[in-house]
Amino acid sequence: MVQGTASSAGKSVLVTALCRIFRQDGHRVAPFKAQNMALNSYVTAEGGEIGRAQAVQAEAAGILPTVDMNPVLLKPTKDTGCQVVVLGKVARNVSAHDYYDYTPSLLKTVEGSLARLRAAYDIVVIEGAGSPAEINLKEREIVNMRVARMSGSPVLLVGDIDKGGVFASLVGTLELLDADERDYVKGMVINKFRGDVSLLKPALDFLEKRTGRPVLGVVPYFRDIRIAQEDSVYLDERPNGAAGGDLTIAVIRLPHISNYDDFDPLEEEGCTVHYVTQRFELGSPHLIIVPGTKSTVADLAYLRHSGLDRSIVARARAGTPVVGICGGYQMLGKQILDPRGVESENAGVAGLGLLDVVTEFAPEKSTRQVRARVLADAGLLAGTRGLELTGYEIHLGRTLSSEKAGAFQIVATPQGPADYADGALDAGGRVLGTYIHGLFHNDAFRKTFLGALRNFWGLAAGPGGAPPEKDKEYDKLAALVRASLDIPRIYRIMEAGV
Repeated sequence: MVQGTASSAGKSVLVTALCRIFRQDGHRVAPFKAQNMALNSYVTAEGGEIGRAQAVQAEAAGILPTVDMNPVLLKPTKDTGCQVVVLGKVARNVSAHDYYDYTPSLLKTVEGSLARLRAAYDIVVIEGAGSPAEINLKEREIVNMRVARMSGSPVLLVGDIDKGGVFASLVGTLELLDADERDYVKGMVINKFRGDVSLLKPALDFLEKRTGRPVLGVVPYFRDIRIAQEDSVYLDERPNGAAGGDLTIAVIRLPHISNYDDFDPLEEEGCTVHYVTQRFELGSPHLIIVPGTKSTVADLAYLRHSGLDRSIVARARAGTPVVGICGGYQMLGKQILDPRGVESENAGVAGLGLLDVVTEFAPEKSTRQVRARVLADAGLLAGTRGLELTGYEIHLGRTLSSEKAGAFQIVATPQGPADYADGALDAGGRVLGTYIHGLFHNDAFRKTFLGALRNFWGLAAGPGGAPPEKDKEYDKLAALVRASLDIPRIYRIMEAGV
């Protein structure tokens, strides 16, 4: 089990690396996180919703993601409440206070999922959440030391040195654990180190002497390995617009932004991607993207409060192309209706009016993987007609379009053939909306789309090549971590506890 001294200590990436290393060593391995809080989610083949990180970890392990890998997913809807997804399906919406009264009833679900994974795989790599030393939550948590006890798993404790205070964090975390909880911690890992590791030796020696536990390695800070991130803290740490490409793309960073890894491939193919929170940051991009969100109505209100709504509409009216995905698609429409109070107390709110579509929320969430075909052949979709692509849907409600040009046709799901329309393209071909997440991960579609965008702006053809292959990126991550950690010692800890 991998636990951390705090959120964003690097637990998810380390679990991804270990899954890849164990797979390389010939083991059948699976990831597991009992409870995840994330707006970046993924839809499994059976139509269940799990945290994006567990899907990435499963991919690194060479297996298909299942709901057992993340049996409880929390999707924040506001600072004090969240939607609870259990075994891939929405169970209820609760306040933070009520959730911790609810957790005891989820223990059997967590235990069942873990048991099924342990029966099917040689190794299960478990990820904790936040810190195990949150003393106000310890009595009712279901993701850290309670899972270590449940599974009898040895724990690696990870600290982030990049933010400072890592030695105090590691020592303090161990001090705040109960004696029996400390017994599960078999080693420590220093993560995100920049510089000469030899300079750390006095501190590492002190840490081992003070805690009585080995430091199993120091993992360097890296930026050159492309692994999808789950935590939105990543958006704070990334250099904005680092790609330096010929196309400038502005992604609106909504307060409840979800699935922002939709846009990773754009950065890797000649585009400068900026995440925009204020209207003065928008500038004059070649493309504006309004991304997915867990709270469409609340984030639409944020756009209006910040003035970004007026800036987006003004740029669109002046000819700047705009793409809306999922909640962003809903915002681009004329109206959002919520007569049942599914998402808010507003029975209806006006959208940005850039697409002639109307959305009505419904209690049932649509979560499915899809295979689609492009219908249109104009504007942003010029040259893409007939292309097939894959992706997934995660949304509430239904959007009806009066636009003359449909965007996509859903032709199949893992459950069999399908035949329904998705998305809309305005008459000028400059405003596109769709529910399909993962749109730009389709190589042929992405290249043709960016070609049409460059042609619209009179730019030369973009750079050749393709984004890095995922398998190679996982191998690079595994090589870095294998060189940084005492992997033979980790095997001994797994097998003998020492």
